[in-house]
Amino acid sequence: MLVSGTSFSATQTDYDLALSHWAKVLDNYVNEQGQIDFLSLAKQPDNLLAYVQFVADVSPDTEPRLFSTKAAVLAYHLNTYNALAMHGVIDKGIPSDFDSFFKRLRFFKLREVVIGGESTSLYDYENEVIRPLREPRVHFALNCMVKDCPHLPRKAFVADTLEQDLTQLSHKFFNAQKHLNLDDGRRIAYVSEILDFYTEDFVSSGKPQDLIPYINRFRDSPIPLDYRIKFIDYDWTINQQSPQ
Repeated sequence: MLVSGTSFSATQTDYDLALSHWAKVLDNYVNEQGQIDFLSLAKQPDNLLAYVQFVADVSPDTEPRLFSTKAAVLAYHLNTYNALAMHGVIDKGIPSDFDSFFKRLRFFKLREVVIGGESTSLYDYENEVIRPLREPRVHFALNCMVKDCPHLPRKAFVADTLEQDLTQLSHKFFNAQKHLNLDDGRRIAYVSEILDFYTEDFVSSGKPQDLIPYINRFRDSPIPLDYRIKFIDYDWTINQQSPQ
């Protein structure tokens, strides 16, 4: 397990270098479909380990001067969650899936991660740090490394393009058939279970039926407002690239 130091003071150059390590991981081990080559990454994890070690020491809480805008803070958290999830998959052998409650409990809640010198879990990090930032589009950028997660980009998130990236990822998500498909005959919209997990982040009422206007902000073809919402069972299979 990586152990955080207590006296490290990061500069912008340090952060830029850490981001370059993470960018190399995404470029080298993620394909255009957003699938990850975990087998190869596990053999050459140095760039991923370098980024994970950096975030173990540095966060917006420890070095606020490096994260002077909301976009900078959010970009850090998105990169960090995704990198820690990726590291978790290869850390102790690559699992095939998280298809049971107990597998998910071990990975997301009981497995320790270190961020800015503080121990937490991916579950607590998402729910206590990221979701309170009140940007629902994060759910189309956070990636837990399984097949039904949103598309994982091949580049790191940065503050300057974050707004555009979140909108593009939301658009990609809601126009992908595996995340949303329509049964026009029965007037049903089948939507990713992500929208069930976090309904209250998208609509203040917390009612699934009220999701349609939000979804339509990103759809090429809007869903009629009288369609019923049903949720697609989530595929928790690890999003491993197929062997070449």
